[in-house]
Amino acid sequence: MEEQIAENMYLTFGLEDGKFAFPVARVREVLEKTTFVRIPRMPEYMKGVLNIRGNALPVADLKKKLGMDFVEISLDAAVIVAEIAREEGAMSIGCLVDSVDEVIDMSPDVIDPPPSMGAGINSDFIEGIGKMNDEFIVILNIDRVFASDELLQFGSAVSELKETVGADGESGIE
Repeated sequence: MEEQIAENMYLTFGLEDGKFAFPVARVREVLEKTTFVRIPRMPEYMKGVLNIRGNALPVADLKKKLGMDFVEISLDAAVIVAEIAREEGAMSIGCLVDSVDEVIDMSPDVIDPPPSMGAGINSDFIEGIGKMNDEFIVILNIDRVFASDELLQFGSAVSELKETVGADGESGIE
């Protein structure tokens, strides 16, 4: 019974004027927005890394990744630490969002498949569109939002940073 409940639970968050969600089962924690260390030659949507308990966590600006307009980072901004499935095993990534709203229970009968966007528009990263209280919630498939080949490049840079920092985790990363 608990597995069924977890499957229907979503963490909702804001990006621009829209409401989006990740399945709760993929979310590890939510952090207040903080300072990132930028890694050179990374895709523009990659904000950098955060020091999380001595580990370098890659952080992506979800709005930039999804092709949304840049808006100044607000005081309500947060980093959702989510798990991505990859061939090499699970990887954690931080997703910078405008705000984190709430955890909701959304049954499959209120979730429609992604709309057909036509040729040239990739909507593979949309798992579905939920409807609650006359509001649409775009459910994202985090594995498809972050393609493996992009993350491999960033993962290599983070690994190099860890080697430079050393095993003790003393890096000065804030």
